[in-house]
Amino acid sequence: MENNNQKAWEQEHQSAWQSRFGSAENYALKLIQNPTTPVQTILKYMGEIKDKCILNVMGSHGNKAVALSLMGAKVDVVDFSESNRQYALALAKASNVEIGYYVSDILMFETSTQYDIVFAEMGILHYFTKLNLFYEKLYDCVVSGGKLIIRDFHPISTKLIKSKGSTAKVRKHKVEGDYFDSKLIEKKVAYSKYLDDNDDAIDPVDETVQLRYWTLGEIVTEAAKVGFRVETLIEEPNLSSEVFDKGIPKTFTFVLSK
Repeated sequence: MENNNQKAWEQEHQSAWQSRFGSAENYALKLIQNPTTPVQTILKYMGEIKDKCILNVMGSHGNKAVALSLMGAKVDVVDFSESNRQYALALAKASNVEIGYYVSDILMFETSTQYDIVFAEMGILHYFTKLNLFYEKLYDCVVSGGKLIIRDFHPISTKLIKSKGSTAKVRKHKVEGDYFDSKLIEKKVAYSKYLDDNDDAIDPVDETVQLRYWTLGEIVTEAAKVGFRVETLIEEPNLSSEVFDKGIPKTFTFVLSK
């Protein structure tokens, strides 16, 4: 991942997760009661996870890692942010499970462990301007016979469709953009929407990141080039209970094997 993106994600933003989830102790109570909730959309593609070795790439605040650990998996996270690590480890401790957490750029990540399952979920691929390097690193992390699972925003929605309105009656969509455009786009880092506007720990300049939105063809082709075998590519509608975007692909799940 490029340096400016790394800098943004290294910001101290525990306050963002406190705002979204509450304290690690309170959130742990919810996870213990129903650990499948954070991983329900991807769990069916993992198969049996008990005693499996799993790597959550750019696993952020660790809720998915803790959830999978509660279900019997051995889970590691690799992510840029030390403050993410602190929240994740506090969440794991409060949930009475253990997770491994490596603060590292995934492209620089070094481990002797090979994982049965490697997964990255929601808003990951567009942080990389060289997708082949990302896939090459993950290929090295997956054990022979293991799988890589990626779930992310569908390029039709990120590159082509702009939506306005917050209810079904006023929701409008407009085709605006070039699906094949490869230029970098500057946006605020994803966690910024959970921050207090008065949070002095965050430098507003450092909240911006440079994103590269890939076409679905590029996403599939670059994975195949490094040696992954495509098992499943599922294009998904809006899975929200309030479906404003019926008929438009919102996400996709990509299952690859080694």
